[in-house]
Amino acid sequence: MSKSIDKESVEDLMMSAREAAESAYCPYSKYPVGAALLGVDGEVYTGCNVENVSYGLSMCAERTAVFNAVGNGCRRFIAMALAGGKDKAATPCGACRQVLSEFCDATMPVFYADLAEGEIQEATMGELLPLAFKKK
Repeated sequence: MSKSIDKESVEDLMMSAREAAESAYCPYSKYPVGAALLGVDGEVYTGCNVENVSYGLSMCAERTAVFNAVGNGCRRFIAMALAGGKDKAATPCGACRQVLSEFCDATMPVFYADLAEGEIQEATMGELLPLAFKKK
C-alpha cells in the first residue's frame, strides 16, 4: 500500500468507487465503472461512466470524478480508486490519465480493482502516464 494513505482509507475509497459504479449509465458497453478521488480537503469526489449513443460524447468515471471535484473547488488530490471490470480490473484510459495528470502529482497512488471485491492493485500516476503533457 501507498505510504500516503493507510489500508483502511484505501478500502473505504474503493468502496466509494464501487458504489459510484452502481450509478453508471452504460447501456451500450454494459461495463460499469466508478471512480473516487480523495481531495486534499479530505472530501471524496465520485464519478461514474456515462455513455451516449454517439460514443465520442460518452464520459469516463475518472473524468466525471475530476470534474465533480473541480466544480466543487478541489484541484489537488491524495489518491484515486477505480472500480470496474469483472475478471480483470479496469485502469484509466489514456484521456483520463492525461486529465488526471493536470491535477495530480506523478507520485499520487491510483488504486484499481474489479467490481467483485477483487484484489486492490496500485500504480502511481507517473507509472500510468510517464510522459504526461504538463504546462511549464
